[in-house]
Amino acid sequence: MMIQKLYNLFLKYRKISTDTRKDISDTLFFALSGENFNGNLFAPEALNKGAAFVIVDDESVIPESNEKYFLVDNVLNTLQSLAKFHREQFKIPVLGITGSNGKTTTKELVSVVLASEKNIVSTKGNLNNHIGVPLTLLEIDKSTEIAVIEMGANHPGEIKELCVLSQPTLGIITTIGKAHLEGFGSLENIINTKKALYESVQSVKGTVFVPAENELLMNLSENIQRITYGKQADVSGEIITESPSISIKWDNNHPVIIHTQLFGSYNFSNIMAAITAGNYFGISEPNIQNALTNFVPQNNRSQIMQTEHNTLILDAYNANPHSMSLAVEDFSKNNRPNKVIILGDMFEMGDQAKIEHQKIVDLISSKKFKQVILIGKEFSRCKVSASDNCFSTTEEAAYYLSCHPIKNANILIKGSRGMKLEVLTKLL
Repeated sequence: MMIQKLYNLFLKYRKISTDTRKDISDTLFFALSGENFNGNLFAPEALNKGAAFVIVDDESVIPESNEKYFLVDNVLNTLQSLAKFHREQFKIPVLGITGSNGKTTTKELVSVVLASEKNIVSTKGNLNNHIGVPLTLLEIDKSTEIAVIEMGANHPGEIKELCVLSQPTLGIITTIGKAHLEGFGSLENIINTKKALYESVQSVKGTVFVPAENELLMNLSENIQRITYGKQADVSGEIITESPSISIKWDNNHPVIIHTQLFGSYNFSNIMAAITAGNYFGISEPNIQNALTNFVPQNNRSQIMQTEHNTLILDAYNANPHSMSLAVEDFSKNNRPNKVIILGDMFEMGDQAKIEHQKIVDLISSKKFKQVILIGKEFSRCKVSASDNCFSTTEEAAYYLSCHPIKNANILIKGSRGMKLEVLTKLL
């Protein structure tokens, strides 16, 4: 009854807000709280800034006879329940995307392909958690033909929770690897968490899109209706060049060449996933081709940047052992000259941090790079080559680069978001 009453308000105002620092006029303001703040205390400010109603879970902040306060037991749970209720009003395809690596890039590629012909709602940026997914679901309206929902997780069971809210009819798991080990505890827990997307799609007799060369994902999807993509698959393609960006040939009854602006052969699978989704929804071949050709990566993900002095490959939004080793391998095979590699720590590795960082160092030592720069507390603890430059912080590395400028080089920059390696680009 409470959700129905709140839903009637939502149908009237149709906009949700959670941050008083943004434009919140005529919105429903959900007073979400965190570990270090009480969102209820911002309710008066939200009303002063034009919010239509505020949803709170602390009765003490509500003044007498104020009808613009909506009291609930738990603001976050209410936001999620509202989103689930809203989702249930629509019988549209919902494509859920998760994975240890590549989920955001895949979501972006899928979205640009589908948006070339369809009215879609998709996750903005990486708002893929227990708050971001409900907010995305609440953007669906009568004109929406497809919803593309990215789902992230750093603890066991989170994907299942997000599937309960979004009820996907289609699914993509890009990869399963050692990411957020600190929160998951083991690779087995990661597998069990991610495969919840397959199980949710299977429960509604939906379809999953599966990378054919990934043995684990092929096994997990064995009894589910699926379409495979990859080098030898239902939707097939191959890499024809990867220097500096990747170009592929898609075999769609006849060869289709797609030149992308993405670095790295590991993006082949992400590109093929987008082609597969486009095929499934009947997007025309020219529109698929144009969408992928014109897509420009943002937010420090596989970005190729040309500075006055160097060519940079900036892939510093996130990092885990699988994605970092792939980036190192790809960069080592790149036939461009004067290769420099700058790597920052991988976060959330838990008790595996020392082992996993040393593996990366050992991998680097087996390759031939003109210069190696390692940054972070974990890399500083590793046994490194005498010729490698190692710094505890990004600030230390920045000072070194300002004193020892690099010119006429091809430079890979890879690390976890918390390292903020993008600040180095202005020195390169």
